[in-house]
Amino acid sequence: MTRDFSRTRTLFGTFVLAAAFAVGACSSAATPSPSVAAPSVAPSVSTPSSAPSVVAPSTAPVEIDVATSATLGKYITGANGLTLYSYKPDAAATGKSTCNGQCAANWPPAIVGAASDATAGAGVTGAIATVTRDDGTIQVTYKGVPVYYYKGDAKAGDTSGQGVKDIWFVIAP
Repeated sequence: MTRDFSRTRTLFGTFVLAAAFAVGACSSAATPSPSVAAPSVAPSVSTPSSAPSVVAPSTAPVEIDVATSATLGKYITGANGLTLYSYKPDAAATGKSTCNGQCAANWPPAIVGAASDATAGAGVTGAIATVTRDDGTIQVTYKGVPVYYYKGDAKAGDTSGQGVKDIWFVIAP
């Protein structure tokens, strides 16, 4: 019996020490604890310096302008001269954006802070307006069609979204 009591006491003591260690490790007390220093060199991320971020839509004012491509002719552009695209399924939605979720991550909508922040530049003849998206943001429209950027376009003049899945197209002015 003494032997069992001694064993129980030893197990209890081990348990108490383990619990004290666990509580101490989780505690935010001012007692210094050993730490491991993080490396002083941050990981390198390669981003072209001229590439604007179109993945996270900005609410800055947008002037719709016209650019010209040797293969596509004239087309409209938005922020930083990036190409604007139409999404074929939006045509059936009559002025409503249907590109949400992952679609909008790949094809960021041209977003502005207020309807008055969308303006037409020289050579743009169609009506510039806005529509409220499902998430409450305000998206630019051209001739009643919501417009989008393509995350694959890194700089002004890129038109790599043209014809994707036969539903994305540059927009003629």
